[in-house]
Amino acid sequence: MDRTASQQNLAGFIWSVADLLRGDFKRSDFGRIILPFTLLRRLECVLAPTRKPVLERYQAIQDSGLDPDLILPKVSGQRFYNVSQYTLANLGEGETRANLEDYVAKFSANAREVFDSFNFDTWLDRLASANLLYLVVQKFAVLDLHPNAVSNYEMGLVFEELIRRFAEASNETAGEHFTPRDVVRLATTLVFAPDREILTGAGVIRTIYDPCCGTGGFLATGIEQVLEWNPQARVIPYGQELNPESYAIAKADMMIKGYDPKNITFGNTLGDDQLPFEHFGYGLANPPFGVDWKKVQKAVTDEHQQRGHDGRFGPGLPRVSDGSLLFLMHLLSKRRHDATGTRIGIILNGSPLFTGGAGSGESEIRRWILEHDWLEAIVALPTDLFYNTGIATYVWVLTNRKEARRKGKVQLINATGLWAPMRKSLGSKRRYLTDEHIAEIARAHDTFEQTEISKLFDTTDFGYRRITVERPLQLAFHPKDAIRLEALQADKGWAKLDADRQQVLLDALGSLPDQPWYARDQFFKTVNEHLDTNLSAPEKKLLQKHLGEHDPEAEVCKTKGAVEPDPDLRDYENVPLAESVEDYFAREVTPHVPDAWIDDSKRDTQDGAVGIVGYEINFNRYFYKYQPPRPLAEIDAELKQVEREIMALLGEVTADAPGREER
Repeated sequence: MDRTASQQNLAGFIWSVADLLRGDFKRSDFGRIILPFTLLRRLECVLAPTRKPVLERYQAIQDSGLDPDLILPKVSGQRFYNVSQYTLANLGEGETRANLEDYVAKFSANAREVFDSFNFDTWLDRLASANLLYLVVQKFAVLDLHPNAVSNYEMGLVFEELIRRFAEASNETAGEHFTPRDVVRLATTLVFAPDREILTGAGVIRTIYDPCCGTGGFLATGIEQVLEWNPQARVIPYGQELNPESYAIAKADMMIKGYDPKNITFGNTLGDDQLPFEHFGYGLANPPFGVDWKKVQKAVTDEHQQRGHDGRFGPGLPRVSDGSLLFLMHLLSKRRHDATGTRIGIILNGSPLFTGGAGSGESEIRRWILEHDWLEAIVALPTDLFYNTGIATYVWVLTNRKEARRKGKVQLINATGLWAPMRKSLGSKRRYLTDEHIAEIARAHDTFEQTEISKLFDTTDFGYRRITVERPLQLAFHPKDAIRLEALQADKGWAKLDADRQQVLLDALGSLPDQPWYARDQFFKTVNEHLDTNLSAPEKKLLQKHLGEHDPEAEVCKTKGAVEPDPDLRDYENVPLAESVEDYFAREVTPHVPDAWIDDSKRDTQDGAVGIVGYEINFNRYFYKYQPPRPLAEIDAELKQVEREIMALLGEVTADAPGREER
């Protein structure tokens, strides 16, 4: 944490530029100025060693017709370059605005796009109008952000801290832009560690993808981890990001590290996949928790309906209030289908584990994953790990090339007790995972054994059949009950009858004996005998609704010889998938309600068997530990002690009350 703390100090120094901006700019604008200037200075420091040869080479080829983009990156040693005579240090006080425009305009196109994403020109105009531009430039010109002074990893931490401060100042959600590095490291370890032997081989080339990459932390940490094991490995990052500032930082970070910036794309991944034909060796993501997908609902729904399983969302759609499972399906659509396969790590909240009953979109998505045997493990994380929320979170690990020992199995790891307190809270982040905690979780995953924090299950253990249990309709009718008759006449259906018919029906009911009727057919037959025209179906429905009530002594109601079910007594049972529906029903239902039966018309659309198949992963149930209540005598003694303390305090207050002596 010392390295992290030092980067927080550097970020704090950079953020002190805000002291210049107060009064002329809103707090919510500070980050939109500070972030691009920090990035500009970082790019400048990276290019500084080759600045002179780049300018010389540029001047030499200016009139040759050669494309600078083909030549100058080789001279700069980077994927980008700049051919302006200016730096932040020599812009001058008099022509700062014009010179800075020239400076930014003479970056290569891929770097200029980064500043366009920040809408940099607009902020330069506003700074110039406020006579602050030169002062801000001076602040950044003296910062040493060369990679020798601030590594790429450390620079990533600086940007994350700046974004956190920016989000805090503008009341935005910091967690939508980046994931805490301790959580990232755990996820990348779980995804990459099983492949360590492969990744340390010669000539290794792998792709890594994040569909909501933020500032690129997952990509950077994944690459860093592989290169720690094998400096000769080649890991190619890809990503897409919706937030323009985060996208700009991620793109610049990849450029600085020598990767093709075209692989980092901008836009909404769910509604407009910018890498539709690509498949990757590794997928990593931390999609925003509980965020709705209304803005892309039409595009997503159209893809689901029109392309089915040929598209990304064939299994089903979750409720529109939470798009987490859409990102999971999207990642799985990017899996490789060769022997190399794909490993995926995604951080989700608790909702995707159990939200949605049998047949729902969420359940069908879980079913699709589990029946294809892609889910390898889920790790429950401690609360209070994230900057913007303290809720329970989980790392899902998935792959389409499971080891033989894991086939048909899912491992659940309860790591909720593995954490250390932050010395200083950062937003909602009050805890972090130490390297030892990450190693302990990784060992539990690797050993694949039943322990106190690790449980192994068959994929079918999470499945069930939701059967519909019916009981017979048995009604007793009460035609002289005043309250029931009042409710009957207040019904909208009654109002649709003409006044004469209403009176005829009331007269007919009034002529009946004042007693309960335990046979529906006999009741209706007797009413008909007092009418010129027999009861219509809607009239029977009205009388049954208001005058009838369930009575176990009543005759069973039938239609065309078939027993009618009572909708008010209808119930549902979830039968474990591995168990016979009939055996379960005979054991769990029949002894308690002998007249019940299974509605065998309710069948699963996929396998045609009785009952709708559902899947849920009730994580807490599997790690629940019974805590017996304290003895009553102990609780009683404690209450009496508290009572004595209260009485003693009240006595002191009474004794000290003014005027007590006079009374």
